[in-house]
Amino acid sequence: MNQTHIAPFHFFKMDGTGNDFVIIDARARALHLKPEEILRLSGRANTITKGCDQLIVIEKSQKADCFMRIYNSDGSEVASCGNASRCIGWLMMKEQKKDTSTFETLAGLLTATRTDKNLIQVDMGPARTEWNEIPLAHQADTLHLPISQGPLSDPVGVSMGNPHAVFFVKDINTIDFKELGPALEHHALFPERANIGVAQIMASDTLRLRVFERGAGETLACGTGACAAVVAAARRKLAGRKASVELKGGTLEIEWMPNNRVMMSGPVKLQFEGTLELETHTA
Repeated sequence: MNQTHIAPFHFFKMDGTGNDFVIIDARARALHLKPEEILRLSGRANTITKGCDQLIVIEKSQKADCFMRIYNSDGSEVASCGNASRCIGWLMMKEQKKDTSTFETLAGLLTATRTDKNLIQVDMGPARTEWNEIPLAHQADTLHLPISQGPLSDPVGVSMGNPHAVFFVKDINTIDFKELGPALEHHALFPERANIGVAQIMASDTLRLRVFERGAGETLACGTGACAAVVAAARRKLAGRKASVELKGGTLEIEWMPNNRVMMSGPVKLQFEGTLELETHTA
């Protein structure tokens, strides 16, 4: 018979280009978080964690250094998060005193490499551009998705392990995400909802970007969103395959490699760490 009891779990509060995370280490004992618990831990009013954009649980893996489980602040689970991947890579490298780390996600295995003290590069895997890979509700041209909302229209569809729709605009500051984001995130074309990006081309190697993340709303940065934006811009021939992506929280360096894999580089920061008393289950 399964028994439930309260146990201490170590956690880290980390920041990746302004995108912040509560990272719970659950490798020593099983952790089963209920949606309401995720909301409580992610809430900005939480006096211990101070809230977060995404909550990450580190679990044991038979294939890699760890398994990274990702929850949005609304309690939904997702397969990929670029900025969190850099944070997990940094933690594993620090713990194991090495300069590379491989970890498992629902989107597959990811490899992180330290390029400087607090600069981490992650191989985010292949860009997926087929309609059924994103996925879309029905077949459509992913280079020109047939959706629009207000001033936004004609986005590019890309999956980086999670679905993205990237709109190109003349000025990203004029877009009212609070008004437009929710409707686009939940558009009928996206059976798994979508992350919505608005990108502004500054030069062939520089983009400005805002992202309305599914389940989280607009965040200061989105790693997979930056990857998707560069892939989308290159597919549209608006920019090259290597570019700096400027977000509210900082800049990410993205390169869409000839082998279709996308490399993302950026900073990480450990804000603080502590202990949480949470439910665990034993047989």
